[in-house]
Amino acid sequence: MHVYRLSRNKYASELSGIGASKSGNRWNSKGVEIIYCASSRALAMAEVSVHISLITLPKDFVMLEINIPKSISIEILDEKNLPENWNDFPHTYKTQKLGDIFIYSNENCILKVPSAVVKGDYNYLINPHHRDFKKIKILNFYKFPFDKRLFLAK
Repeated sequence: MHVYRLSRNKYASELSGIGASKSGNRWNSKGVEIIYCASSRALAMAEVSVHISLITLPKDFVMLEINIPKSISIEILDEKNLPENWNDFPHTYKTQKLGDIFIYSNENCILKVPSAVVKGDYNYLINPHHRDFKKIKILNFYKFPFDKRLFLAK
């Protein structure tokens, strides 16, 4: 399976989860390393674009294409089993707790979660501490300029 991740160029050569651990996000608390990926390039772009503006838009984004071998175990979080308002912004500690449990249990390498940005699409969270993590490879990365029209008010 291929998944996608937008990254600043200086962080594109390795997957670590350190960036997510610095601030905490929807699916992880501060201090918990996890790697956020998307099921498509378009979803990766949507997930990033909700957090930036034209003024703060970095010019050095690259799109990573990542291969997850079929042999790697995937845990699936079904939307019907998520807490009420799981997709609210700002996110709640309840979703962070779910991601933290996934990381600390270390049972699976991948957690499939519904996107809070694009209903019906999915993100894939990678546990960088799982024994199968070393099987996951960056296949390619390339410059990914954002179309500025995405950020212009209508």
